Amino acid sequence: MGVSRLMDLLADSREVIRNDGVLLLQQLTKSNAAIQKIVAFENAFERLLDIITEEGNSDGGIVVEDCLLLLQNLLKNNNSNQNFFKEGSYIQRMKPWFEVGDDNCGWSAQKVTNLHLMLQLVRVLVSPTNPPGATSSCQKAMFHCGLLQQLCTILMATGVPADILTETINTVSEVIRGCQMNQDYFASVNAPSNPPRPAIVVLLMSMVNERQPFVLRCAVLYCFQCFLYKNQKGQGEIVSTLLPSTIDATGNSVSAGQLLCGGLFSTDSLSNWCAAVALAHALQENATLKEQLLRVQLATSIGNPPVSLLQQCTNILSQGDKIDRRGSKVQTRVGLLMLLCTWLSNCSIAVTHFLHNPANVPFLTGQIAENLGEEEQLVQGLCALLLGISIYYNDNSLENYRKEKLKQLIEKRIGRENFIEKLGFISKHELYSRAAQKPQPSFSSPDHMMFDHEFTKLVKELEGVISKAIYKSSEEDKKEEEVKKTLEQHDNIVTHYKKVIREQDQELEELKQRINTLTSQNEQLQATVTQQVSQIQQHKDQYNLLKVQLGKDTQHHNSHSDTFQMNGIQTEEVSKLKEELEEWKNKHELLQGQLREKDSVIEKLKSSQLEIGTTEQSSQTGKSGGLEHNNELQKELEMLRSQIQLQSAEISKLQMENQKLQVMNTTADPVLGDSSTRAANNSELEGRLEQEIKELKSEVKALSEEKESLKQHLDSSSSTVAILQDEKSKLQQEVAESKKEQDDLLVLLADQDQKLSALKIKLKDLGVPVEDEDDIESGDQGDEDEDGDEEEQD
Repeated sequence: MGVSRLMDLLADSREVIRNDGVLLLQQLTKSNAAIQKIVAFENAFERLLDIITEEGNSDGGIVVEDCLLLLQNLLKNNNSNQNFFKEGSYIQRMKPWFEVGDDNCGWSAQKVTNLHLMLQLVRVLVSPTNPPGATSSCQKAMFHCGLLQQLCTILMATGVPADILTETINTVSEVIRGCQMNQDYFASVNAPSNPPRPAIVVLLMSMVNERQPFVLRCAVLYCFQCFLYKNQKGQGEIVSTLLPSTIDATGNSVSAGQLLCGGLFSTDSLSNWCAAVALAHALQENATLKEQLLRVQLATSIGNPPVSLLQQCTNILSQGDKIDRRGSKVQTRVGLLMLLCTWLSNCSIAVTHFLHNPANVPFLTGQIAENLGEEEQLVQGLCALLLGISIYYNDNSLENYRKEKLKQLIEKRIGRENFIEKLGFISKHELYSRAAQKPQPSFSSPDHMMFDHEFTKLVKELEGVISKAIYKSSEEDKKEEEVKKTLEQHDNIVTHYKKVIREQDQELEELKQRINTLTSQNEQLQATVTQQVSQIQQHKDQYNLLKVQLGKDTQHHNSHSDTFQMNGIQTEEVSKLKEELEEWKNKHELLQGQLREKDSVIEKLKSSQLEIGTTEQSSQTGKSGGLEHNNELQKELEMLRSQIQLQSAEISKLQMENQKLQVMNTTADPVLGDSSTRAANNSELEGRLEQEIKELKSEVKALSEEKESLKQHLDSSSSTVAILQDEKSKLQQEVAESKKEQDDLLVLLADQDQKLSALKIKLKDLGVPVEDEDDIESGDQGDEDEDGDEEEQD
């Protein structure tokens, strides 16, 4: 709960509270993995990155610095937080930190500090001490989000402060270390120069330049080592620049290999050491390149024949103190010895070339046998290691330098115990222990720059086996050689079978792909076949139907071949057509009669509509009659339309049958008799049919005209009906008003009757005689009866 409350401070709107919360969390998360995890899972990354963005990224103030320090505490040596940071896509949010402009002069001290911490934060995520899987995933994420590209832009920019440039080189080094994709991208980066040069070449120029700061030169060496780490492609490209077939004859451009050779043989000891270590990394765990490097020839001076690179290295090594150098003289020899040890290890051909020079073995034994000071003990140990490599990887191809003879030489001139003791000087040295701790070369001064991290691994690997090889007898050597040969044969067999299996796997993959394609093609073909089978079946059915119809036609034709024929058409078909025409004529006459009846109805409707309007009742009855007639007319009109459509369809059907009969006429010509008679009859029949069709068309036209007139009458009647409806509505409104007035009068009369009855009651109470209406009415009735009686008597 307490950490959650503290995390809420980071979202406080008051900057003072928020900043103090950052400082408090910064102190709490130092060296406490449990609190680091809790803070990270309380959404600390999101809030801190938001604060950094709000404050202006690298241009921000001290608040950005505090947030970056807190982020380092959360991520450094904490694998779970690093994984959470990567999976939360927070690496992508780091890219805007490194967006610098073209004008990089006048950086403030706070900006330099902020950017330095940002670069260190990137290095925390890709540190070589992290688990390889986590480092690799972070490296890929940095490439895909463009962070590596942004760092390379800073690397090649001008005006960047020296300490930022150094830290950027170290950051790029660890981002590309062991990641083939990032290493390939870095190889393609060019410096903005004219002509453009690869970034690797520009960096190597800084490394072998003694006027550059020592820290920057160390950073460039680390970058070159990381570029070649587990990168056989990059190693091959570097070594290829030294081979005779690839050297630029024009001399317009400087290659990486030429810069390394120049640094290897310069008078600056630090350049010698850096170039030797860089070249050793180009040969690391790559026996093929070790053999190819033996082909490199160097022109030492005018008039002298060229010497090999291996020979030139041993020559400089043997000259030792005779060459005037700037810096530590031991440093140059240590660098050359490390290069030779790396070159000769696990390469019997290089060992043979080295032993072929008769001066090399006496020089090594002489260096080992002497009793020198503490500074020279390191050189003695490396000489013992080189001589031990020459024994261990010796294939006994040179008779004078076979394994047994070299061991006898060590026994006589040095002594086995003394040799093992001198060999142990390397691993016991303090600088060796420092170099073995981490891959980055970090030295307080150039004099302490003696060992390389990868070389310490080689020493650990070879120190024990060389010690055993020195004490082995000749018989044991023979047995070991036999075992080695057996192992080599076994390895060759295994390699051969691996190759065969790989080829078979490729063939299997190809066959699987072919099977998939063939399966899909087979499915498509099966679908096509089924479709075609259904089509063939349909064609067969159609063919059978046609065959049956043709058989019926031929049978019918044969049965009536002797009968009378007219124009190739059977008389029965002609008589059928005539009968159908007669039927249609009768139907047409019926339709005309119906139309006449409708006309009479319309006339009656018109006359009846003229008489409407005298009274309310007559108007209502006329309206209802008009509506009924209107509905009847609409129904009869719809029936006429449907009959006309049927008649037109029948006419088109007759036309189609006429065309079919004409076709049958043409096909039956070879079997029929006189052609002139057929032609005349055919033309006569066609004329009749055309005339009848014309008559039918004219009748249809007349019907359509009558239909139009009926529509007009219907429209007029509908308008009359609308007028009647308006009058009806008016009359209904008047009736409603009269009813309302009548009701009002009845109400008034009722009120008056009540008042009269009340007055009569009052008069009766006062004693005034009042006659009721019933009495008056009875009196009047009595008078009327008396008058009637008198009249009867008279």
